[in-house]
Amino acid sequence: MLEQEISVGAWKNGTLIGFARAISDGKFRAYIEDVVIHKDFQNLGIGTKLISKLLERLAHIDVISLFCEEELIPFYENNNFKVGKTQFVMHQTIVP
Repeated sequence: MLEQEISVGAWKNGTLIGFARAISDGKFRAYIEDVVIHKDFQNLGIGTKLISKLLERLAHIDVISLFCEEELIPFYENNNFKVGKTQFVMHQTIVP
């Protein structure tokens, strides 16, 4: 699965200004790990274009999931994602 990372980037004058990446088993499931846009280029539609390109590369996958902060829910809903009702997010934090 870890060898199935898929990523797309946005560049301006040779500088990376945004990227999105997902990991997948290559058949049934994919998880969008990151969508990152440099702060100077946010709200210009770059994130939407990156998600679109990433989803094109994942079109053969049955289930594509992601986790996001609550304020980003409208962005992902505009990109055809739906809020799940049965998932829980669990974390383990190692404290030295």
